Amino acid sequence: MSELVVRPIEPEDHDVVINFWETCFPHRRDYSKPAADLRRKLAHESDMLLVGTLDDQVVATVMVGYDGHRGWIYYLAVQASHRRRGLGRKMLIAAETRLRRLGCTKVNLQVLSENSEVIAFYERMGFVVEPRISLGKRLDP
Repeated sequence: MSELVVRPIEPEDHDVVINFWETCFPHRRDYSKPAADLRRKLAHESDMLLVGTLDDQVVATVMVGYDGHRGWIYYLAVQASHRRRGLGRKMLIAAETRLRRLGCTKVNLQVLSENSEVIAFYERMGFVVEPRISLGKRLDP
């Protein structure tokens, strides 16, 4: 297998990433639209949306956020045919490296409570389930 290249998203990746997210996160369609999420990220910290490529093909993504207080991880995904090869780990490490460079001292993320496989992945990466309740409010119609 060739080496994973992690880099910021480029214009030619946009459609591929939208389709990738729609495939990897079908449950999100009820409240989050990949195309709209991509547009918003490109307008703010576009260099914090990373793609992982093998032989110039996008096989992984991670969106990183930082507000000066906490870092956030979104849309960490690996193409199904490339899972269990350490690519998710490499993408997460790349995201954490960017956050550390910004002075971030803590990173958060959210996972659906029934997604035990993904929760186990993050726990192996040093994340812990915290005694918090996640609250949200839609600001768009």
